[in-house]
Amino acid sequence: MGFNVSVRQVGAVTLVTITGSVMWAEAEALHEMFRDLLAKGQKRILLNLSSVKHLDSSGIGALVWAYVTVRKAGGELKMVHLSKQVQYLMELTSLYKIFEDYSDEESALDSFQ
Repeated sequence: MGFNVSVRQVGAVTLVTITGSVMWAEAEALHEMFRDLLAKGQKRILLNLSSVKHLDSSGIGALVWAYVTVRKAGGELKMVHLSKQVQYLMELTSLYKIFEDYSDEESALDSFQ
């Protein structure tokens, strides 16, 4: 499965769905996407990671970078539907302590209110 990102607006929240593998090459694409979203004033971002099949250290770094960058811009970055791979890595790296994650989209979207 190739890397793909889709973005849609749900009220005031930008829902970003990432599919495939997130490694070194894809990490730079994510950096660019987050810079573009913030430049457009989209600071409430929800990441759907249900279809992320592989996440390496560059992918983890891109997510941490995004979190810090969005927070510095006065925004919020949260996650929904973590794949088993992402959930395992969040626990292994203790990043679950930093990222808010939700099991369903409705409660994730409501958390931005």
